[in-house]
Amino acid sequence: MALEFESVDTPRIGDETGLERREAPGAVHVRGETADASPGIGGVTPNHQVGEKAREGHPVVFVLDKHGTPLQPTSPARARKLLSQGRAAVARHTPFVIRLKDRTVSTSQVDGVELGIDPGSRHTGIAVFTAKDGERRGLYAVELTHRGGVIRDNLTARAAYRRGRRTRNLRHRAPRFSNRTRPKGWLAPSLRHRVDTTMSWTARLARWAPIHAVHVERVAFDTHALSNGGPLEGAEYQHGTLHGTEAREYLLAKWGRSCAYCGTTGVPLNIDHIHPRSRGGSDRVSNLTTACVPCNEKKSNQPVEEFLKQSPHRLTRILAQAKAPLRDAAAVNATHWALWRALDAAFPSVHTASGGRTKWNRKQTNTPKTHTLDALCVGELNAITRAPARVLAVTATGRGTYARTRTDKYGFPRLRLPRQKRFFGYQTGDLARAVVPTGKKAGTHTGRIAVRTTGRFNIKTPLGLVQGIGHQYFRLIQRADGYAYSTRLEAESGHERRSR
Repeated sequence: MALEFESVDTPRIGDETGLERREAPGAVHVRGETADASPGIGGVTPNHQVGEKAREGHPVVFVLDKHGTPLQPTSPARARKLLSQGRAAVARHTPFVIRLKDRTVSTSQVDGVELGIDPGSRHTGIAVFTAKDGERRGLYAVELTHRGGVIRDNLTARAAYRRGRRTRNLRHRAPRFSNRTRPKGWLAPSLRHRVDTTMSWTARLARWAPIHAVHVERVAFDTHALSNGGPLEGAEYQHGTLHGTEAREYLLAKWGRSCAYCGTTGVPLNIDHIHPRSRGGSDRVSNLTTACVPCNEKKSNQPVEEFLKQSPHRLTRILAQAKAPLRDAAAVNATHWALWRALDAAFPSVHTASGGRTKWNRKQTNTPKTHTLDALCVGELNAITRAPARVLAVTATGRGTYARTRTDKYGFPRLRLPRQKRFFGYQTGDLARAVVPTGKKAGTHTGRIAVRTTGRFNIKTPLGLVQGIGHQYFRLIQRADGYAYSTRLEAESGHERRSR
């Protein structure tokens, strides 16, 4: 769902709720009427037409040489052939990586790949692709789910326990005063976690693939394309090449991708002036909102106070939200800047772009809205010729906890946990396969396990949780690394997430 690029205004009202159509030189019209566009953003390329949907293909297999240096990724069929011939060995199960026994990087042709990153507050999309003459060919896609919300809740609970101890009748402990100050560039732990996990996965991919360039969204929307050198809420946005896309991206985030007047979601939305221009309203972003087509037509050029006189609570909410800053987006933007600095220090070539440009590219290439496909659309491109059919969904779970007790609601211990984490050669989080020959649990179960001192483990599979399987039936596939893995079709994540 995206904001309409067409105005619903009647001729007598002019552009009361719409935006004038201004096309950049060489750009193709949103609906594709302009056929003589030059190559560029949305331009026609020799092998791929504007708006043509990219074909889907299997994710590639990462390849290492005999010394562990990354080579050019290969197809699954080629990897199976190398394994069956004994020329390669499995280096890692998820993501699947093979190591060649008879090849070195000096005797191989390595063209290199590029990395696209679409950072978000809860999910980050990562795409591995090759680029040639402005055309991108997607090879692999990773959707990383952060645990910032869990970290925030744990810190809140810890603070509540500490506050409670101040008033309880406990043994005296001398006060401590360290006068600690936050260093420059400090981020809250929940925000720092997003940067650290994203950098961790970019470093992993760099060990498995020859990455020579990185494209990342540095801001959710380009404030320079929205404001004329002043504050975002206090200046007219410029009418530049991407001004419409940037303004729409900002408004969709600010108003929850729904109609401000009726709350409808999942329908085309227009930009509406809260205070009509015909009655003295301005084009400032603080005077713009999102509205569905029926509400936009019904409101026409009425003042918002007159249009919502029967709904005073809704009127109050809209007026307050129009002036409220987008704090969540500001926090994510701060994370984007920290991520860019970390990437710039780790990779030789890092290119940045705004979320508005990503949305522009997505529309021109007729690409659905997902985190991984957004990562494939980051930066400047002409066309997308291929996209992975399946996505590796990675969820940050952590590596356990140092706490050896469980507490009640007051913070006092209520049970003890064992001092060791590994039992019968396994620990919680390991990826394993259990082959049970008989009984109610007969069959093959693959997934992450939760160990028990009794030796009867639980395993979480894509089909659900299976409990009480004996440890003798398990076979280790991959040690726990702080993440849970699953795969799904790209289409299954095609709906637009509101929690970005």
